[in-house]
Amino acid sequence: MAKIRVVKTSGSPFDMGYQHGLSHREDIIRYAKERVQIVCGGLWSGHQLEPGEVIDLAEKCVPDHEAYAPDLMDELRGMSKATGLSLGELIIVGGFTDFVDTVYGEYRKQREPVLDRLPIDDCTAFLVPDNTADGAGFFGQTWDMHDTATEFVILLEVDTPDQPKSLVFTTTGCIGQIGMNEHGVCIGINNLMATDGQVGVTWPFVVRKALQQDNADDALKCITEAKLAGAHNYLIFDKNGTGYNVEAMSSHCEITPLEEAPISHTNHCLLPETLEYAQERPESSQMSSENRLNMANELLEKRPLTINDLIAVTREPSAICTRSKPPFHVESCGAAIMQPKEGKFWAVWGLPDENEYEEFSV
Repeated sequence: MAKIRVVKTSGSPFDMGYQHGLSHREDIIRYAKERVQIVCGGLWSGHQLEPGEVIDLAEKCVPDHEAYAPDLMDELRGMSKATGLSLGELIIVGGFTDFVDTVYGEYRKQREPVLDRLPIDDCTAFLVPDNTADGAGFFGQTWDMHDTATEFVILLEVDTPDQPKSLVFTTTGCIGQIGMNEHGVCIGINNLMATDGQVGVTWPFVVRKALQQDNADDALKCITEAKLAGAHNYLIFDKNGTGYNVEAMSSHCEITPLEEAPISHTNHCLLPETLEYAQERPESSQMSSENRLNMANELLEKRPLTINDLIAVTREPSAICTRSKPPFHVESCGAAIMQPKEGKFWAVWGLPDENEYEEFSV
């Protein structure tokens, strides 16, 4: 059985970034190079660019990240020192799926895209309220991405003074993607495709700043008050059972509170207010996202829902557990399920239906 790698970091933000960077230096350098090249190719951003152009645009995002979360920028500086990569390169490797929205939006102001963007069909996520669960509510999701990302999946332990301890499902070089902190605040994401990408803050910074909060309402402000670089759907849940689904475009956010029934989300906007800013998806991509959403909704109708039921959702073979195939080469690179009231965190590396979940605690 392939187990998920655990990377333990502690101390100052700079120290944590340095420890992360040093422990997986070669992986991060290689992963960054791959991500820059994918952006250059244009299939994910609509614009074919030279590496220098890509990195220069990422560097323009640095001041917004600094203003939003200076401590997290210190963490990135520590990683930069350990790897020799620039801050711009690290913003790309961590915030790739937001950054391609930035590239699309910013270069669209100068010239028309030369390529149709590939739709990024990744992640099926859900919030399960306490009343439908076996004992306490859950947050969970698959993490789907270009298949080259699977080998880089890790679980990051974050332990810095004056901030909550957190456990974060992520990839080498990325400060955070899906996580839970010691106060029982959870956050995760689905990617969306937007036309309004801008120079701004990428989603891993939003995830980590949300994990510095002690309740879902303050975590929500980390999304709504940010100058967002690109579009993501965020899901927030805490140990008190408060939860939100947020369709967040660069220009507009729509919030859906968790009520009596589970909430599922995939990769298309469900609300007309955010659909206005979304890029039109090809029919096959829209169908994939809708099929995953419908399947998740169907599987979450069971009562009560247990951890085994939710693991089964992530392993569902016909729609949700995604295998790599051309032209997109997207697969389920892993998955995470959290129960904040109990401080439990389950994670799996790689395809959920081929590997076993491991249980951790926060």
